[in-house]
Amino acid sequence: MKALVLEAYGTFAYRDAPDPKPSASDEVLVRVKAVGICGSDVHGMDGSTGRRMPPLIMGHEAAGEIAALGGAAAAAGWKVGDRVTFDSTVWCGECVACRSGDVNLCDRRKVLGVSCDEYKLDGAFAEYVVVPARILFRLPEGLSFARAAMAEPVGVAMHAASLPRFKPGDSVAIVGAGLIGLILLKIVRNMTAGKILAVDVDPGRLETALAFGADAAFDARESDVVAKVREAAGGRGVDLAFEVAGATAPIATAIEATRKGGQVVLVGNASPKIELALQSVVTRQISLLGSCAIAGEYPAALELMARGRLDVDPLVSAVAPLSEGAAWFARLYAREKGLFKVILEP
Repeated sequence: MKALVLEAYGTFAYRDAPDPKPSASDEVLVRVKAVGICGSDVHGMDGSTGRRMPPLIMGHEAAGEIAALGGAAAAAGWKVGDRVTFDSTVWCGECVACRSGDVNLCDRRKVLGVSCDEYKLDGAFAEYVVVPARILFRLPEGLSFARAAMAEPVGVAMHAASLPRFKPGDSVAIVGAGLIGLILLKIVRNMTAGKILAVDVDPGRLETALAFGADAAFDARESDVVAKVREAAGGRGVDLAFEVAGATAPIATAIEATRKGGQVVLVGNASPKIELALQSVVTRQISLLGSCAIAGEYPAALELMARGRLDVDPLVSAVAPLSEGAAWFARLYAREKGLFKVILEP
């Protein structure tokens, strides 16, 4: 098969790779029809996250058709030709977390397209990928493969939005108006009548946030950005903040812009460690919530898109052949203005 392989940090090759085959009875071979370039892939391609060690086939936001399957997968009702997407997390289904429904917290959790000290698992930037049947989800009728490849980021945003205590009038700050932040904005807009305030360093993203329903948008590079957000939220600060970048500065902005007794949901995961204003968190009794991946939100995400209740099309900047993947990675890594989600088709 053809695959886009991270050969060395920052270097991709579109080349032949061994054809994967289901090795267990519960595994399926998926012919990939569309796969999205995730921000974590872009951040990880230079080695900074320690989770994309080459050589590696990355990619975990994908949809396609079942091309072959083992006996247990067939017995579970799957068949060749089924249109599917799959969880980015390969969970075991047996540990305490999995049995409790917290599959994102699986004790044996692996992520497709990740290579780190603990494991290596090739992903979906290829013509085929093998996954266990337990992480498959059927596509609703009429939902395209390209849109279905957006189910993973939509699910991530939905999971983050499910964690905090929400009241109908809560004011919300979304710090980081990239893809996940913008999807979160759309979801949160339907959860509160309060003000939603966006913060980012990219003027284009701030304009998009306003178009998506933000009441105001602020440049994170301004020295008084926290004061502006607090003022826009009535002077005390927002009731709830989502941090969707994953670095010291934006996390500090999210915390300081939140009122006493408020909540901050940490979604971004770009930096292994950050500096934290501990006394500000403790003395103002701020609740910090970590949000990890997806825990059952896939079916709802697919239905929201299929029914047109969540329009992801404005966030898809390009649909291109997988053979052009290296060039698109370079453009995303350079933070080209106006680029959000790029979908590749093998």
